[in-house]
Amino acid sequence: MTIKTSRRAFLTTSAVAGAASLAAPAYAQGKRSLKMATGWPKKFPGLGVASQRIGDAITGATDGRLTVEVFGAGELVPAFEAFDAVASGAADMYHAAEYYWQGKSTAFNFFAGVPFGMTTSEHNAWIYHRGGQELWEEVSASFGLIAFMAGNSSAQAGGWFNKEINSVDDLKGLKMRIPGFGGKVIDEVGGTAVTLPGGEIFTALQSGAIDAGEMAGPWIDLGFGFYKAAKYFYNPGFQEPTSAESLGVNLDLWNDLSAADQQVIKLAAAQENVMNPADFIANHSRSLDILLNEHGVELRSFPDEVMIELGKATEKVLADAAAADPMTGKVAESYMAFLDEAATWTEQSEQAYLRARSLARAS
Repeated sequence: MTIKTSRRAFLTTSAVAGAASLAAPAYAQGKRSLKMATGWPKKFPGLGVASQRIGDAITGATDGRLTVEVFGAGELVPAFEAFDAVASGAADMYHAAEYYWQGKSTAFNFFAGVPFGMTTSEHNAWIYHRGGQELWEEVSASFGLIAFMAGNSSAQAGGWFNKEINSVDDLKGLKMRIPGFGGKVIDEVGGTAVTLPGGEIFTALQSGAIDAGEMAGPWIDLGFGFYKAAKYFYNPGFQEPTSAESLGVNLDLWNDLSAADQQVIKLAAAQENVMNPADFIANHSRSLDILLNEHGVELRSFPDEVMIELGKATEKVLADAAAADPMTGKVAESYMAFLDEAATWTEQSEQAYLRARSLARAS
């Protein structure tokens, strides 16, 4: 019998076989199907599309040796159960936001987005080059996982409100869908943070179960139809100056993969970490135009007084979190040290340029 093989497959097989002292992974002679649980609807613009792109990239780069089946939130498990599903082996990987898992460890918040914290470019620098990834792996390993950045919807909108916010007193008693540290800050100023998957926000706003909610910005918010349930659209989003998405993988599975297949997964995640923010930038502005000019949405800015008070509340929330748990304290120390360092150049470069651009465009 003649066995045909592609040049790529031959080279890959030869490279793996060269490590004669190492046992080959269990799947080396065949194919493996992987299940990806996600934190959002399947193929939903921006988020669900990103999940599918990652799955397709892994499947394509391995010539189908690894085949990833992507499940939207609720199809395999509910959005907030993806972590446990992957940790237990019921699913193989998840694509979601790490602050969904703050009930497991408060440290996970730092790998998604922090109120008044790092921008997307600063966050990438911390993760890739200044110890963030190593800390993330330390936190995740205790739950039987490993995770990588795999998308970013970048700076978030402030959210949708059914009343105007003129002072910090207007936040007292407010029920708002807002996850992560942002939710803790709302609690700190007298509101009530509510944690809901994105697919449940509209119904909660419409029914009055919540008074306000935020998701990701104009593009996603337009798709969910939040403008039909809330009148005021506020900016900027203090809660997430970046909003990183992550690809989490079962650690036993990860350790069973060849170095080549591990690299494929890493590169698929890294590719989406470039593609996904570009998707959002390409679609936010025109979506905002539709919201304002076709749906009559009222765009508002939070008063300076409100932002200052939210900033003070953030300091307390972060300090309390760091003091309550050694691992969170370790991550927080690294995060805040790099934020202080990176902010100096960001203020002299991007922030200064954007001010100059505004002046030039207005003249």
